[in-house]
Amino acid sequence: MKSVLPPENASYGHSRIRVHIFALALVAALGLGAAPAQARLLRVVALGDSLTAGYGLPPGEAFPDVLQRALKARGWDVEVANAGVSGETAADGLARYDWSVPAGTDALIVEFGANDMLRGMDPGAAEAALAQILARARAAHIATLLTGMRAAPNYGADYQQRFDAIYSDLAKTYGVALYPFFLDAVADDPKLSQKDGLHPTREGVEKIVAAILPSVETMLAGVKP
Repeated sequence: MKSVLPPENASYGHSRIRVHIFALALVAALGLGAAPAQARLLRVVALGDSLTAGYGLPPGEAFPDVLQRALKARGWDVEVANAGVSGETAADGLARYDWSVPAGTDALIVEFGANDMLRGMDPGAAEAALAQILARARAAHIATLLTGMRAAPNYGADYQQRFDAIYSDLAKTYGVALYPFFLDAVADDPKLSQKDGLHPTREGVEKIVAAILPSVETMLAGVKP
C-alpha cells in the first residue's frame, strides 16, 4: 500500500510517532493515571471502638467496609479487617492488640479515645495505652495512621487541652501519620449522626471515609514490599 504522506512529510510523520511513544513511556514511568502499583494484597487492620465497629449500622456499612470499597475503587488491592469493639477504651484496645493485629498485617488504623473522654478518664492513661499500641506496631514495621478525638467542652479547658494534645504528641514521638479528628467530616452536621448524637449514620460514614481516604492512601503508599 502506498504511503498517504507525501515523500517530503515522511520524516515528520516518523517524528510524531516517536514523540507519541516517548509520551506513553513517560506516563508509564511516572504512573500518571494508573492504579497503585502493588505486588500483593495489602492487609489493613482498623483497630478501634464503636466508631470503627459500626454501632447501629447494617452489616457491611461500618467504617472498615466502606473504606475497603473506596480503596478498591481507587485501584488498591486491599483487605480492611474490622477490629472495632463497642465500648472500649484505649487500654482495652491495647489488651487485645496481639490477637487483633495478627502477623502479616501491613497497615494499621488506630481509633480510640472517645470512651476514655466520655468517662472523664485521665488523659494520661489513654496516652500511655496508645503509646504502647504505636510502639508495638513500629516494632513490627506496620505502617500506622493514628486518628484523633476531641474532648467535649463540658469537661473544662484544662482537661480539653490535655486530652486533645495526646494525638499530635504521640504522632510526633512515634513518627506516624495523624488524622487529627476522626469525626471531623460529621461533627458539625447533626443529620449525619444517629439519634444518640454520637455515632455516624451510613451517610456519615461515607463522609468520614471520603475525608480520611487521602491520609489512608498516603499511609499505604509507604508500606514496604
